[in-house]
Amino acid sequence: MGTGPGSKPKNKRERAPASQDPALLRRLLRAKDQMDAASHEEWPIRRLARVSGVSEAHFARSFKDAFGLPPHRYLLTRRIERAKALLRDTDTPVTEIAFETGWSSLGTFGRVFRDITGESPNELRAREKAAVHELEQVPHCYVSAAYRPNLTIAVSEKRRREAQDTYGAEDNAEVPKEMK
Repeated sequence: MGTGPGSKPKNKRERAPASQDPALLRRLLRAKDQMDAASHEEWPIRRLARVSGVSEAHFARSFKDAFGLPPHRYLLTRRIERAKALLRDTDTPVTEIAFETGWSSLGTFGRVFRDITGESPNELRAREKAAVHELEQVPHCYVSAAYRPNLTIAVSEKRRREAQDTYGAEDNAEVPKEMK
């Protein structure tokens, strides 16, 4: 950026972050609100960019700058958060919850759910049902925040690291020397 408070960027790439541009932030919030209201729907970048009124590349980059997560990962957190609430608060079958929260495959839902939460949907439901809660006395926003999954890395990156740890430990194991 320029050196003074009123200086302009030297080129197109050098712009203020999305979090500093109120007009762009409002447009990004519009797309984020749409995702929140209908997290069960498909939200490709093209659709989100159209809602925001910006190009696809600019939307993806600006969304991550403004909210700290790429749009796809944000949508995953919303879907998993909703699924956890349904598992905890209802007796709806896991299959219905998967489809209701936007997953087209029960297998994918179960795999991603386990990758993010560390337990299967049925395990989470059993644990939550066994625990005594007084959630009615806690404001909903606090409950939602407490149950929100933390996706600071992509699920595929998490799987790659776990596989590397598993296989890396085997490769480094001491092998006894053959007896002569």
